[in-house]
Amino acid sequence: MNYKELLNITLRLISSPAQAWEEIRLEDRRKVFTAFVYPMIGLCGLSVFIGSLIALGWSGPQSFQYAMTKCCAVAVALFGGYFLAAYLINLAASRFCGMDDNLSLVQQFSGYAMVVIFLLRMVLGILPDFQIVAMLLQFYVVYVVWEGSVRLLQVSEANRLRFTLTASVLLIACPMLIEWLFNRLTIMLN
Repeated sequence: MNYKELLNITLRLISSPAQAWEEIRLEDRRKVFTAFVYPMIGLCGLSVFIGSLIALGWSGPQSFQYAMTKCCAVAVALFGGYFLAAYLINLAASRFCGMDDNLSLVQQFSGYAMVVIFLLRMVLGILPDFQIVAMLLQFYVVYVVWEGSVRLLQVSEANRLRFTLTASVLLIACPMLIEWLFNRLTIMLN
């Protein structure tokens, strides 16, 4: 795992998405899993774990258990949310936007388009008081998706707005839904 490359692509996707999507278009589609999505999920889980331990202290096994539960909730939510969003985006794109059914390309797109969500999860893991600011900043996903829809997926101009809004909502909502379900199940099963 190359953290320098991970940081580089993250900064490019945030600072100049159009240029980053052009570079992503040339790489292997399966690279997104090992080079971006899985390391980002791991870093998000680690930040939530550390933030939970800082908030509760190292007082005993309950604080460790709470930190592990929060860490698992975020990891499951991001992992499941990524795959669910990619599947639903592919389904919506093929049905409503006239695109070909190409799940591997949409998975590549979805993984990199979640860059803002990953970064916000890392920040919120350590600094949970920035929730309101994070809610506003997550809408930067719309711009990242807007640029990637044409450069990577080659969505037509007629369908670009519809695709962008649909994909953005799915990328934001799917991890939130899965985390909510995970937390409810954890409470019920405890």
